[in-house]
Order: sequence, then C-alpha cells, then structure tokens
Amino acid sequence: MKQLIRSELRKLTTTNMPWAFLGALFAIAAINAFAVIAATDFDGSKTFISTEVDQQSLVAFAANGFVLASLFGAIAVAREYGHHTVVPTFLAAPRRHRAVLAQVSAVAVGGAILSMVGAGLTVSAVAISLPTTEYGFLISAGHVVQIVAASAFAGAAGAVVRNVGGAVTGVVLMLIVAPPLIVQLANSTASWMPNSLALVLAGVTTDVSGPAAVAALSAWALVPAGIGLVAVQRRDVI
Repeated sequence: MKQLIRSELRKLTTTNMPWAFLGALFAIAAINAFAVIAATDFDGSKTFISTEVDQQSLVAFAANGFVLASLFGAIAVAREYGHHTVVPTFLAAPRRHRAVLAQVSAVAVGGAILSMVGAGLTVSAVAISLPTTEYGFLISAGHVVQIVAASAFAGAAGAVVRNVGGAVTGVVLMLIVAPPLIVQLANSTASWMPNSLALVLAGVTTDVSGPAAVAALSAWALVPAGIGLVAVQRRDVI
C-alpha cells in the first residue's frame, strides 16, 4: 500500500492540476483582502472586521476547502478513466480496492495540503490588509491554528467518479445544489450541511458539537467514496 500511495502522490505532483488549484487559492485570498480594504457595512463603517469573531468568520476557510478539495479529488481520480491511465494502475494492483484506496489516500493528502495553504493565504491576506483600516489583527494564535486544522480536515475530502464531467457535476450537485434543497425540505438539517459543519470546526459557530461535526463531515466525504469503491469493482475499464 505504501508503494501504491507513493505512486499516486507522484501522479498528483507531476501534473499542472495542483498549480491551477493553487491559483484559485490565491484568488480567494485576494478577494478577502479586497473585502477588508474596500468593503463596508450599510452605514459605511467596517464593523464586519471589528471583533475577533468577525475576523475569524471572514477567514474561516474550511467550507471553501471542503468544496475545492472535493473538486480536486473528483478530477484527479476521474481523469484516470478519461485518459485510460487507470488500466496500468489496475494491472499493477489487480486487487482494485487497494488501488482505489491508494488513490483516495493520495487525494486526501493533496486536498488537506491545498486547504491548509488556502487557509494560510487567506489569514495572511486579511492580516496584511487590516493596517489599511482602523482595526488590527484580532485573531489569537490558537484560533489561527484551529482554522488551519479545520481546513486541513475539510480538505481531506475526495470523490471517485468515472469521468471528469460526471465528477464535477456530482460534486456540484452534492455540495452546492443539494444542501439548500434539503434544508428547504427539512429546516432541522441546516446544521448538518457541509458548510455549517466546516464552520463549526473552524470555531465560527456552535450549531453542533465538534465531534459530531467531524463525524458528519467525514460521512459527507466517505459515503460517495465508498459508493465509488463498490462501483469500481464492477466496471470494465478497458
């Protein structure tokens, strides 16, 4: 398994895809910096950054990390089928579940690293832009660590889908389209949606307990991965 995971990590680090996602992370950080510099409340003030809680809410990256890492994982695994590189992968590891677990493990590591970088960039961008306002950086070191750790955990999500189009569509449906529809049908589910759970882990809200948020967010990631694992056992990849 170690050799398989190392091989999958090499696949991720020898393509341009991580650089594309890194560019998106820089863009998100820049948007946050611009918001601090240029945005105001309705009364023209900047009270949205006036307290530690407000600033922590602004830089909480876990929710973004979950969605971006899910796209990263879905595309990383799906392109194997699009380019048929999964064939030599399964020839090298005839027990397909081992190859798939190695892929998911590598994607989880990559997603966690990208999300940690994204959280660091966002926090840094806000900290650098705050001197242009009357407020200083109020987030404690402990809360910065919590934001980065929550982002890393949220970023460890991935998906296993056969083709790139289906991968992106599946992630968008599962993480962006489905949650609001579910909440509309049952308001009590709002606290269990990925965005809400990620904010709990980042310390912004307390809708559910920390352990419950970890378990629920894990389920959002592992259930699709489990379905993909079962599907791969039955597919003809030639």
